[in-house]
Amino acid sequence: MSETKPLFADDAMPEVTACAPAAAEAVLRKTVARVLMPNRSQLEFRASDLESVLSPGHRARLVWGYVERQELAGLYAGIKAVDGGVGRPAIAPEILYALWLYATLEGVGSARAIARLTEVHDAYRWICGGVQVNYHTLADFRSHQGEALDDLLTNNVTSLMAAGAVKFKGSAQDGMRVRASAGAASFRREETLKAYLEAVRQRVARLKAQVDDDPVGESARKQAAQQRAVAEREARIEAALARQPELAAIKKGQGKDPGEARCSTTDADATNMKMGDGGFRPAFNFQYVTDTESQVIIGVEVVTVGTDQGQLATMVEQVSERYGQVPENWLVDGGYPGHGQIDAVAEHTTVYAPVPKAKDPQVDIHQPKAKDSPAVAEWRQRMASDEAKRLYKDRASTAECVNALARNRGLNRLLVRGLKRVKAVALLFALAHNLMRTATLAPHLVGIGRGTSVVPQIAG
Repeated sequence: MSETKPLFADDAMPEVTACAPAAAEAVLRKTVARVLMPNRSQLEFRASDLESVLSPGHRARLVWGYVERQELAGLYAGIKAVDGGVGRPAIAPEILYALWLYATLEGVGSARAIARLTEVHDAYRWICGGVQVNYHTLADFRSHQGEALDDLLTNNVTSLMAAGAVKFKGSAQDGMRVRASAGAASFRREETLKAYLEAVRQRVARLKAQVDDDPVGESARKQAAQQRAVAEREARIEAALARQPELAAIKKGQGKDPGEARCSTTDADATNMKMGDGGFRPAFNFQYVTDTESQVIIGVEVVTVGTDQGQLATMVEQVSERYGQVPENWLVDGGYPGHGQIDAVAEHTTVYAPVPKAKDPQVDIHQPKAKDSPAVAEWRQRMASDEAKRLYKDRASTAECVNALARNRGLNRLLVRGLKRVKAVALLFALAHNLMRTATLAPHLVGIGRGTSVVPQIAG
């Protein structure tokens, strides 16, 4: 009978004396151990299509299911390449719109970052479907399609109203200050701005003279880049000077020296605002109006003032123009209810807002005053009722929730400059938020359970 050989030979592991240091023992074990190391030079061939890289319920499919069911005539309006004509075919607006919506939901706000993700991330590659997208095209889409995005928000809410998901029983409005893409040190007084403008114009003249005297001294590309950079700086300084009277008027209205008004040379539309932590930084004031029952955003605006005073009537008017009606109740915090604002919206909606405390604690703030208009007197008395207190609880659970979701999706600091581009960012956040609410309230509007967006078709 033959002897059974051991699985490991006796000499496979050299004997380690008890007095050997622990480090020496570890090196010895690594030397004699048999392990599998990566071999990254070997070739692999994988046969797969883009449709198979995402699970049936992936969020990217949800986004595409929503986009392909939208009326995108506004996005197609600027495309010049047509059948039978010349020119390179344009990238389908569905792709660009879906990329921005998905990126917004994922907390990505940079066109360059999205362009990189379209090369390496399965979800972005699936949305592109083999179409190459560069960051210039993505940035231009966001910058130039603000009006179309605004119309898409209106269409989205209208479709939810038709489906019975949005009933306009109540709405909550709140402001959210978002850090601008401008440094606090970029703010200058009018005299300094004029000096900067004169200096930059002299720089333009020198560059032009340099080109005329020595046209082949530097590459044409470098000369063009220098001239473009100087021209952009000149335009920013001119924009800052143009806004200076507005800021001076605000200072004067506050009882301060108008000469102390400052404007940013980086983003003329940015304004120093008091932020949530009590500090002052360049920012924009995002105004969102949300339906209290469905949590759907129905109104969007971006303003360059740091206070919510004066924004109530403006948003009521916007919602009325969008949908032809206004929610029955309008909930706002204590920063909105100026007497003139309440009078302006009294015929359209019922305002619910806290009544300011009186200096004299003995005064009943809910009793009408002699100078109160009928609308203001009704508001004071209304806010004393238990029904008003019950309704007003919906404000925080609606407006504050929407703001928190936007913050979680990256709406903390802007990566674009100029009011027009900032408004496009605000609209994209609203559309992305409403997309997720649509998936919950009216799933058929995003194609859940229908079509290739959610359940891939099998060939044959």
